[in-house]
Amino acid sequence: MSQEASIDDLIAIMARLRDPERGCPWDLQQTFRTILPYTLEEAYEVAEAIEQEDPAALREELGDLLLQVAFHSRIAEEAGLFDFGQVVQGICDKLIRRHPHVFAELDLPDLDAVHANWEREKSRERAAKGKGATDSLLAGVAAALPALVRAEKLQRRAARVAFDWDDIAGVFAKVEEELGECRATLAEQTDPTERVHEIGDLLFSCVNLARHMGVDAEQALRAANRRFERRFGQIEAALRVKGLEPGPAVRDEMEHLWNLAKMDGRNELS
Repeated sequence: MSQEASIDDLIAIMARLRDPERGCPWDLQQTFRTILPYTLEEAYEVAEAIEQEDPAALREELGDLLLQVAFHSRIAEEAGLFDFGQVVQGICDKLIRRHPHVFAELDLPDLDAVHANWEREKSRERAAKGKGATDSLLAGVAAALPALVRAEKLQRRAARVAFDWDDIAGVFAKVEEELGECRATLAEQTDPTERVHEIGDLLFSCVNLARHMGVDAEQALRAANRRFERRFGQIEAALRVKGLEPGPAVRDEMEHLWNLAKMDGRNELS
């Protein structure tokens, strides 16, 4: 196939893969639900390519993510629900509708005004879909989002109506309060469910702290995971050189190697 393949080529390939007589048995068995895990996985692989600043990987992963859109659209077309063209038309209409300062004559003087107009338009869209004015301000924050991402979105929604801390000192105090309540569950004969609740409150407060510090909590934790993985790998490599394996018998040595790994990576940004 030509390197100048178009979206029509992808749609045609997807149709052939789903052809009842000549298609692929695996592709023919798939449904919206069965390919959902792959859709989520591909979105995260796009994120990883961006975080790794790898343009070649990003190009490939965007293609894989686009395949998921084509796959879902093909399944929907076969069921008489919608097709790929309607998906494209829908997002084009939405972008034009939500940017009247670009595609129409609405004057929005600054970024705050742009954001406010964007939210007003989203509210109108929800109302048009049958979600009335009594709907919560928090409506529409997808439940399937990663928990840290969803916590931040919920907090930002509440902050729009001033349900937020006035300054970061209050957020630090809240984190300390929640940490104390977690400690209290260890000192008492507490229902295990209560410990789950207190840890959840602590994590939610930490997301609040990250938001007030201008940090994306999800990206920060992903970066911390990568640092831990990299540093622990250095520990394993150093132990192998000495003919040792990680375990309780070399705990002190692992701690020493961990501190060395931290010193080596003290200027790490991710």
